[in-house]
Amino acid sequence: MAGRLLFFGTPAFAVPTLEALCAAGRAPLAVVTQPARPAGRGRRDRQPPVAEWALARGLELSQPERVRDPAFLERAAALAPEVAVVVAFGQIFPPALLRIPVHGCINLHASLLPRHRGAAPVQAALLAGDRRTGVTTMLMEEGLDTGPTLLQQGTPIAPRETAGELAERLAALGAGLMVRTLDALAAGRLEPRPQVESEATYAPRLRREDGAVDWSLEAERLFDRLRALTPWPGLHAVLRDRPVKLLWGRPAGAAGRDAPPGTILGIQDERLLVACGGGSAFAVDRLQRPGRRALPAPEFANGERLRPGERFG
Repeated sequence: MAGRLLFFGTPAFAVPTLEALCAAGRAPLAVVTQPARPAGRGRRDRQPPVAEWALARGLELSQPERVRDPAFLERAAALAPEVAVVVAFGQIFPPALLRIPVHGCINLHASLLPRHRGAAPVQAALLAGDRRTGVTTMLMEEGLDTGPTLLQQGTPIAPRETAGELAERLAALGAGLMVRTLDALAAGRLEPRPQVESEATYAPRLRREDGAVDWSLEAERLFDRLRALTPWPGLHAVLRDRPVKLLWGRPAGAAGRDAPPGTILGIQDERLLVACGGGSAFAVDRLQRPGRRALPAPEFANGERLRPGERFG
């Protein structure tokens, strides 16, 4: 049971699961991923990480523009898969595709469902100030991450962990969880559990503008945003009518005093101190102007000749 499988995945987050399946003797009949897209300054076509991994190992690769296209559905059905494994694929499955595998489509989601359904669960956990998150395998249905859950594994979130670092850990946890899920399916030991709708929260896809700094937030909440938005889209502000990226920083207690949010308080302990909401302050370690190299806060302040009392936009 569940010996013939299709794998659907696209970004680096999906690669550990594909690797774990192959190592466990569950190499897929075919790997389905997104087509190559223009990327980088030269805008040359670049294969997604899953495609690169599969091609390097001689796996059968399919890159349909849309999985709802009749031609792709016909090819998928002809493979007669028993199960489909789906990890951050990036396209919505039509009902016709969901029905093809005998035992359904099993998705790996980077949260403890029903918390943080949607496209950005890792970032949502950090934005919410969660202290714990995890991974879930679930049976897919037409709703957005609404299908019954199969197995879950939780993990604490480290106090300074960024979205990039957390995603890397969850990818490794999820790989092992998916193998255990398929083993349980083969042994007839899986018990799907309906999600509790009243406990559901949602994690919409991030936009570049989500990285705009809101200095009225208390410093602890601003730190959560910085962690959640690293590496993308990053936290950015406006200083002297020009954009600047805040690469790293940390809360600095109640040093903000009565200064309006966004006010530069000066350099303290090699960091640029900025007033935030509630009288708190945020200590910025490194900053970067567009097209320039990243600079430590003292070097940036000296180069820009910043003065206490100036304000970020």
